[in-house]
Formats: sequence, structure tokens, C-alpha cells
Amino acid sequence: MKLVLQAVMVWICVTCAVAAQDMRVITTQGWGAVETAPDMATIRVGVTHEDPEATAAMAATSAGVSAVLARLSDAGIASRDVQTNNISLQPVWSGRGANNTAPAKITGFAASNTLTVRVRDLAALGGILDLIVSDGANTFNGLSFGLQEPKPAADAARAEAVRDAIDRAQQLADAAGVTLGPIQSISEQGGMARPQMMEMAAARQMDAPVAAGELTVTAQVSIVFSIAE
Repeated sequence: MKLVLQAVMVWICVTCAVAAQDMRVITTQGWGAVETAPDMATIRVGVTHEDPEATAAMAATSAGVSAVLARLSDAGIASRDVQTNNISLQPVWSGRGANNTAPAKITGFAASNTLTVRVRDLAALGGILDLIVSDGANTFNGLSFGLQEPKPAADAARAEAVRDAIDRAQQLADAAGVTLGPIQSISEQGGMARPQMMEMAAARQMDAPVAAGELTVTAQVSIVFSIAE
């Protein structure tokens, strides 16, 4: 029995020594960011109408959306770049005030239809906004700028993040007086293109130039390095 216990203790010690050796690593985080000019805009517009009759409210909304779609087609927007993302019909209530003791009742209906539109020609963006708002759309939920092909910028940001993580690991190794070993693992923590947003107040001035600015595409990685003997 004593021999068995001794063998178990030796196995535990060896296992702990191996684990301690395996833990000789340096783990760093790296960040990368690339600034690039956008080449696409996504706008969110809609048509909303109220009427005592539900069918009339929906008919007026549908007519407005048809006019917007026609304008977009005339402006060269492809059908694949236009998507309906919400259609709703809600009752309009009256008599719901705090001081009103009369029972609430439905006095009409509000119909709404919202569209998401991608504009791939930024030079035409201001004119398209003016067209659709002046000829049907009466709600505007803002716009964002993006990239039609984000991969090159994302690749560049990711490569910068890896370089940053390696540089940080080398600094840590130098400061600790150890030799940085080979990479054991790399994992990506996530990245994104931060869009430039145009708010509703600015969008009301449709005849004003629209400034696209730049997008920041970011990446983050985690790298585990071994510590060389």
C-alpha cells in the first residue's frame, strides 16, 4: 500500500511540474484600426398616414411607398438595394388623457411602411434624399455610411492587431528578462466598422451637401506565446 501511495505522489509531482512548465507563456491583446473612406450609404425612410378608416390609411401609405420606389428606380437604385423592413397598422386612440373619465375609443388608424435603401453612388446621395422625401416619404430614420467590400480594410486592421500583440509580447519578455518563444495560439476577439451616422435633424436639409467622412475599421486579437528556455 505504501508503494502505491509513493507512486501516486510521484505521478502528482511530475504532473504538476509538467503543468507548471506548460504555463510558461505570455498572453497579450493586440488592437488594429484602419481609416478608410466609405463608398456606400444606407438610408432608412418611411411613409406614414392616418385616416379614420384603416383601409384608407393603408391605401395612402401604399401610394406613398409606390411613389418612393418609382423615384428610387428612376434614380438608378437597383431593386436588390431596396428592402421593406416593416409594415404596420395601429389604432389611434382618443380619450386616454389623465383627466378624461370617458372610456377611450378608436378614432382612426395609422399605417406605416419603412424601407432600407442602399445607395452605392455617394455623389448622388443628396439628390436621392431630396427626391424621396419630397415625393412620398414623410419619415426619415437617418443614414449610415459603409463599405461595399469591407474585407481589405478588415484584413489590414487584423494584420495591425497581430503586429501590435507581438510588439506588446516582446516588450513584456524584455522587461521580464526572458526570451519570447513561438506563438502557441491566436484568437480573434472581434472587430467592426464604426459607421458615420447622419441624424434626422441634419437630413431635413436635403439640399445641403452630405459629408461622408471616414470609417474606422477595427480588429482585436489575443495571442499566446511560449517562453523559450
